[in-house]
Amino acid sequence: MSATRLLVLGVVRMYGKAHGYQVRRELLTWSADKWANIQPGSVYHALKKMTAEKLLEQVEVEPGESGPDRTAYRVTEAGETEFHVLLSHALSSGRHTTGAEMGAAITLMTTLPRKQVIGLLRHRVFQLETDVRSASLLAGQSDSWGQPAHIRELFRSWEMHAETSLSWLRQLIERLEAGEYVMADDPGRSFGQPPQ
Repeated sequence: MSATRLLVLGVVRMYGKAHGYQVRRELLTWSADKWANIQPGSVYHALKKMTAEKLLEQVEVEPGESGPDRTAYRVTEAGETEFHVLLSHALSSGRHTTGAEMGAAITLMTTLPRKQVIGLLRHRVFQLETDVRSASLLAGQSDSWGQPAHIRELFRSWEMHAETSLSWLRQLIERLEAGEYVMADDPGRSFGQPPQ
């Protein structure tokens, strides 16, 4: 999965229709260039690629103020499905997502119902608990496998990262259960929801 793909779909979806500059500008306000390494070229590439894949459709071309024309895009039905699949996967899969993908998922989690997000995050907690146990076991037994002694530091690092992520995730779940943040099924408009 690509954080860029999820973020671009999420921003276009949020606006109802958006052009590349608008998507790029929105992502810059989220500092996605820093935590997800989103560059201007990757936004435009994602828009074109997802249009070719029928996840987005071109809806209009606006004259550019001082440059080229701006093409506006809208999320298709297939794009809506892809958005939900990518978001759910990024929230629930502890082992197969990057920090950028998790960052994208957290940014857009309010577009889903509260109970669904909590369930997806609990699945991620289960995976991280397994990772902590595995890393602890590996760190404690690495000498007996004929590995150099310093290799256990890799396992200790893995264990510490997993424990830190686990602690943060549990706290996030508690905050969500307590009603923090406006989610898709709450009264009012949640962040990232498409316009009516």
